[in-house]
Amino acid sequence: MKEDWSAVAEAVNARAAELALKQRELAEKSGVSLAIVREIQQGRIERRRNPRTLEALSIALDWHPQHLTAVLNGQNPPEADATAAPVDNPVIPLLNTIIREIRGLRAQLGTLTNRLDDEARRKD
Repeated sequence: MKEDWSAVAEAVNARAAELALKQRELAEKSGVSLAIVREIQQGRIERRRNPRTLEALSIALDWHPQHLTAVLNGQNPPEADATAAPVDNPVIPLLNTIIREIRGLRAQLGTLTNRLDDEARRKD
């Protein structure tokens, strides 16, 4: 099944407008970097993202955590859980951002290590 990033962009833009959230506010509320929020809202860069990114944006937009993942996959989004308490602690989104950044750095380090290993094998 093809991922529909334009549908994600439309959903995020419509909901952000409905909630009167600017990109920076959405980034801060979700713990997702401003650059990634822009990429998703513009829908121009269609690449696999950490599922937690869409989950964090869904929660920040007062949707069910799997809302944007469902939109991406062309499925009907689940209803928001009315009993779920909003996250009041501002440290939680920041910690989630740090975790995502560390995972991204770990992936980049793995890529660089593989390239160095490949280069070393070619020289041997």
